[in-house]
Amino acid sequence: MTLHPRPLAPALAAAEEAGWATVRVDLGGVRGKAELMRRWEEALELPRWFGRNWDALADALGDLSWLPEAPGRLIAVTSWRGWAAARPGDWETLREVLEEAVARGRGPGGGARLDVVLDDGPVEPPEGAPGTRP
Repeated sequence: MTLHPRPLAPALAAAEEAGWATVRVDLGGVRGKAELMRRWEEALELPRWFGRNWDALADALGDLSWLPEAPGRLIAVTSWRGWAAARPGDWETLREVLEEAVARGRGPGGGARLDVVLDDGPVEPPEGAPGTRP
């Protein structure tokens, strides 16, 4: 399983239409691992036991029971390219953690499905929103 960058708006719309819980994790301005972990902690509203390290993030993503009941969960990672370029080793570790969490969510007995979308650019407004052309 690999993570593919793609436009965020269609993925969010499809997930929300299917009744999935959606969460955005904005990595804009993240400079180090401590800030990265804080962003995940805040976005997912992680439980108090979250240890702010790779193993704790993997554990948290493996048990999303504190999120609202839903047939699936979609995590949208935005503004990730700058951090990925500046911290390639940490970026690779994060990708591995996310890929493993997605694979667990798709396995037998994995509970609600988990998908992760890496935003490929600016979020497009929904069709028909103010300021858009038909």
